[in-house]
Parts: sequence; structure tokens; C-alpha cells
Amino acid sequence: KPHPWKRLKWLQPRGRAPPPDVAAQIIRTYQENQSGRVDPGPAVNIAREDMANEIHVARVLDVIESAPIRARKFKVMLDSVNGAGCVSGRMILDHLDCRVIHLNGEPTGEFAHTPEPTEANLTELADRMKAEDAAVGFAQDPDADRLAIVDENGSYIGEEYTLVLAAKRILDMVAATSGGGVVVATNLSTSRMIDDLAARYVGVEVVRTAVGEANVVEALKQAGDRGLIGGEGNGGVILPRVCWVRDSLSSMALVLSLLAAEDRPLSEIVADLPHYVMIKKKYDLSAIGGRDAVGPMLEKVKAHYAQAKLNTSDGVRVDFADGWVHLRSSNTEPIVRLIAEASSASRANELVDELSDLASLT
Repeated sequence: KPHPWKRLKWLQPRGRAPPPDVAAQIIRTYQENQSGRVDPGPAVNIAREDMANEIHVARVLDVIESAPIRARKFKVMLDSVNGAGCVSGRMILDHLDCRVIHLNGEPTGEFAHTPEPTEANLTELADRMKAEDAAVGFAQDPDADRLAIVDENGSYIGEEYTLVLAAKRILDMVAATSGGGVVVATNLSTSRMIDDLAARYVGVEVVRTAVGEANVVEALKQAGDRGLIGGEGNGGVILPRVCWVRDSLSSMALVLSLLAAEDRPLSEIVADLPHYVMIKKKYDLSAIGGRDAVGPMLEKVKAHYAQAKLNTSDGVRVDFADGWVHLRSSNTEPIVRLIAEASSASRANELVDELSDLASLT
């Protein structure tokens, strides 16, 4: 039945998200079919894989060391929002001998709360963490590709930390054996924390891509065996040895592995990571002249910051010593996004104000 959050998710052969041109063609074909303008063609065969959850869990368990996690018997709270990750999310935690308190764990598709895994939508999880004395709280989004995390104190630590924590565990595991040459891939709108983390290790390169899961995957593919982990700041982690899409199961397993290896509370691990303030704004294109206004706007920004460190692969990202700002048009909505990150809230707001004035967004 119609529902604002329910959609189909398309994957290409070998489990990759379609790149922008293929995704656009899928959307055009769907719209044309809806309008009755094209013949849908002959029926296609549909195959069902009833062991998909078991296969997925087994692949994750092949990547991590399970024994140290099982020995700890972590108490874990999991909010699956009654979405697609209910069964597999619980399955992997059970395989790791976690003591699980499962909130919204029936895969009905009727979401128990607004499904975006933000702090405002995870109050039940945060409150229960305080009462249950759990080691960590995990929140999946409806299609289980993103993961938000709550620490043992019931504090929402933010989706930007999911990739950083997962990457920390991967880099810790390979640091002694890789000899360098490791690639971590992420998009231009993801926190600088990942760059700071990579700088703690020898021979780790962070490759930045245009926004979009398919772009991050392509960077990992290009890196070959060097591409160990990628993801985005929305809580999406891509572990190539498991699959070529964002995957909350891999994220949970890596965070639990990190907790077992460090043998200290999550809040202390997070406290040792770099800390920044990120501000996200969006502007309706219709209020600023439509899509035709975007090109001149970006050119003006590039000209103004010509002497700064620029990345123009997706809009314009400008990096400074104490922060960065990224301006781009959305791939999916008629809006322009402006993201700034800095070491303080005042500096982040200053970057937002400076760029929005320059681009005539205010």
C-alpha cells in the first residue's frame, strides 16, 4: 500500500548500487511505465533466495575475529525499526553471543517511529540504554544499510562516527601486517575525522569521491586489494570482503570487535577520536532561480577560493586548516546542500554564512 518510506532498492549484478546514469534510466523507465507510455515487455523470472540472511551473516563472521566478542557476552540494544534488518541484525548478534534487547524487532514494515536514525528519533533506545546497563545501542534504518550508535551512557554519538569506528578496527587489524598501501574511500560530505584517523597509521590513503554509494564503491574497486573499507557519514559502511553496498551488519560486528579489543567503554573510545562540529543546510532551488542557477553559483565560489584547496568533482568543496565547506546540488531533490565542518561551532557557522552569502543563498 502507499507509504512515504516504502520503496524498492535496485542493485546491479554482483550486488552494487547502480551508478547515477543507470539509476536515472531506471527512474525514467519507471515513470514512463507509470504513465503508460511504454510497453513493459515480457514477464521476467524472479528467483527467491531463502538463505540470504545466513549467507550475509556468514560473510561478516569470516572478516572479524568472533571469539573475543563471544567471550565478552556484550549486552546490546538493537532498534531495527520493524524494517528489513530485523532478522539478520538479530541473527548476527546472536551468533556473537550477545545478550540482545531487541526493540521494534518484527519485520512488519510498519515503522515504530520516524525511521531516519537521528538523535530525535531514537529517544526510546537512548532512554532504555540508561536503564538496561548495555554496552552499546545500535539503530538500523529501514533497509538496514545505515547504522547509528548510542554509547553505554545513552548518548547518541552521531552517524558520522559509525564509519570512523569501523575503520579504526579495520586499520588496527591490518596495521601490523599490511605494510601500508591501504585505501579508505568516502565522499566529499563526510567528516574530516576519517582523515585524522588515517593519519595515525602508516601508508593509509583516504580517497574522496562524489556523493553517492556507487561512487564510493567505484573508488574501492579502483583500489583493488588496497581498498579495505569505505562508507559515508550517514552511518553507511562498505566492507568489500562482505558486500559492495553499505551494510549495518558489518558495522555492528566491527564496533563490537573494537569494544572487545580495546576493553574499555565506547564513550572513552569516542572521546579519543577527533571532534568537530558539522552544520548541514539545504536551500530550495526554486527560490534561487532553479537548476540553471547552480552552475554560475559554483563558478563564483570556485573563483573566490581559487587559492584554497578545492575539490570540484561534486559541486565545490573548500578545505581550510580548521575546517571545510561543501556546496552541491542534490542528486535526488530540487535543492542545494551546504555542509560545513570545523573545530568549533562558531567557525562552522562562519563558513556557512560566508559561503551562503557568496552563493546568494540568503
